[in-house]
Amino acid sequence: MKNIILTAIDAGKFTTLLSMLKAASFLDTLRTAGPYTLFAPTDDAFKALAPGTLDALLQDPDRLYALLAYHVACEVFTVKDMTSRDIKTVAGTSLAVALRGGDAFVNGIRIEQADIAASNGVMHMIHTVLMPPTPLAAASRA
Repeated sequence: MKNIILTAIDAGKFTTLLSMLKAASFLDTLRTAGPYTLFAPTDDAFKALAPGTLDALLQDPDRLYALLAYHVACEVFTVKDMTSRDIKTVAGTSLAVALRGGDAFVNGIRIEQADIAASNGVMHMIHTVLMPPTPLAAASRA
């Protein structure tokens, strides 16, 4: 089984996410043993951001890292684990996960494809970039 990064590459829907992870020096983290849960925005999710947002993030590596860290938890959360509760992210903030009517949600966003298994965790495909509730601060790069 491949790690989260190789799984994302093979899926072919996460090229923007992968390039942003590279720009933020986050790729190597998600290649390690983990375990991790990645709420993975698709290329279309990044295209839906306001014009100039991607460029602004790429100009500010600490802000970019904080945004990406908001999409990652340091344990595995599969759909069966997503009872209504908060989970802690690498950024030190929380995401609200819930199951409603057989669908899983993160921060109210429906998970389009859940439980994409990887050797070091799990990915959940989402069609929205998750925005932290407070202004992006530099996350600790542990």
